Amino acid sequence: MTVAYLANQFPAAVEPYVGKEIQELRRRGVRVIPGSVRRPDATQSASTNAALGPELLCLQPVRVVTLLRALGLVVRRWERIAGLVGRVLLRGKESPKRRLKALLHTWLGAYYAVLLRDRGVDHVHVHHGYFGSWIGMVAARLLAVDFSMTLHGSDLLLNGAYLDAKLKHCRFCLTISEYNRRHILKNFPAVDPHKIIVSRLGVEVPERAELRRVARGTRRIFTLLAVGRLHAVKDHAFLVRACARLRDGGLDFECWIAGEGPERPRLESLIRKNRLQDQFKLLGHVGQRQLEALYGRADVAVLTSRSEGIPLVLMEAMVRGRIVLAPAITGIPEIVIPGKTGFLYAPGALQDFVSKILFLERSMCRGDRSAVSRLDWIRHAAQMQVVHNFSRGKNLTRFGSWFLQRIAAPDSHPTRDFVTQDSLTQDSLTQDFVTQEWSAPRENLVLQQI
Repeated sequence: MTVAYLANQFPAAVEPYVGKEIQELRRRGVRVIPGSVRRPDATQSASTNAALGPELLCLQPVRVVTLLRALGLVVRRWERIAGLVGRVLLRGKESPKRRLKALLHTWLGAYYAVLLRDRGVDHVHVHHGYFGSWIGMVAARLLAVDFSMTLHGSDLLLNGAYLDAKLKHCRFCLTISEYNRRHILKNFPAVDPHKIIVSRLGVEVPERAELRRVARGTRRIFTLLAVGRLHAVKDHAFLVRACARLRDGGLDFECWIAGEGPERPRLESLIRKNRLQDQFKLLGHVGQRQLEALYGRADVAVLTSRSEGIPLVLMEAMVRGRIVLAPAITGIPEIVIPGKTGFLYAPGALQDFVSKILFLERSMCRGDRSAVSRLDWIRHAAQMQVVHNFSRGKNLTRFGSWFLQRIAAPDSHPTRDFVTQDSLTQDSLTQDFVTQEWSAPRENLVLQQI
C-alpha cells in the first residue's frame, strides 16, 4: 500500500507529529511518500530527510514544464474536478481573492497529481485543513484515489475555507479533540458522523515521570514560562500586559517565552513600552536540552492563545510536573481540568489570569504546607492525565490502526465505535486518572480558592 502524505510545510520544527505519523505507518509496512507544499524548514530538513528517506516531494520551486503537464491533465480529466471548480466559482460566500487562490491551488493540485501519478499511490492524506488540503483533494480526484485529512485548531476554527467541500469528499477526517468533532458536526450537519474520528496527539512519556517540585528557599523569583511560536494567534501581547499588572502589584517574578516568529518586533516594542525589560525575556528558538532546563526552573507554564487544538506544550509541561494555566477554549478543558490537573482562566480576561497567577504564587512561595500539598496532588494528576491519555506512543498506535482500517475497508464502518470509546470527555478523563490510578481526600483535589 502506498500513501501520499502532504503537509503545508514538511519537515517543520513546530509540527513533529507529522513525521511521527509517517514513521508509524511505515512501521506497519506502508510505503509513505512525504510531501510539502512549501520549501522545507532548512533547520529540520537534513535530519528528517535522513530518517524518512529520499522520497520527499516538494511542490516548490514550481517547474514550468510540470505546470504545463498539469494543465493537460486537467483538460483530460476535467469531469473529475468539475464539481470542485464549480464550488469555487459559483457557490459559497468567499471573496474574489479567495476564489482566485482556490483556482491556483486547483492547478497546484493537478501539479501534485503529475508528480504522484507514476508512483502507484493508493491514498492521499493531508495534515491540516489549510490550502494544502485543497491541493491534496484535487490530486486525489485526478488520480481516482481516496483522500483524507487531519484538522487541528486554527485550520478548522479560524481559517476553514472550503471545508464543506473537503469534508464532503474526504473518505475520513481525523481531528485532535472532541471539541473539534462536535464543532464539525454542528456546523456541517450533512457530514456522516462516522467519518469524523478523534485522534489525539501526544508527547514522549518518560519511563518513570518524577515530580520536580522546587524546594522552598532555593530561589526567590517566581518564574512563568510560555513555549510557542511568536504568532498573533498565540497572543503573547496578552501575557506582556498581564506581566505589567503583576509588576505594578509588587510581584517579584520573571517571565520567559521560548519560541520565534513574526510577532517578535511587536512584542519587543510592547515590552519596552511597559518597562518590562528586567522581568521579560524572549529566548528565541531553544533546543530540547535547554527547553528541559526551562521546564525544570519554571513555577507555572502559561498559555495565552486565542485559538488552539490541544497544545503539545501543555502536555510537555504537565508530564514534567509543572503547574499549567491556560485559557478555557476549544479542546484545552479536555486535558486541563480546573483544580485537578491544572488551572484555566476565562478567555481574554486579563484580571482572571492575573488573579490566578497571584494565587499560585502565594500557594507556592508563602510556606503554606496545605496549599503546597494540594498543588503536588495536581502535579501528580497532571502527569497521570498525560501518561494515560496523551502518550505519543499509545496514540500513534491508535492512529495507525484507525488509518489502516479506514483505508482497507473504506465503505464499511468499524465494528468498534472509535468515536465514543476513544474520544474522552472531561468526566471520563477525570474518572480515568483520579478514581483508578490514585486517590486523595476530595477536598485535596479541588482548590476552593480558585
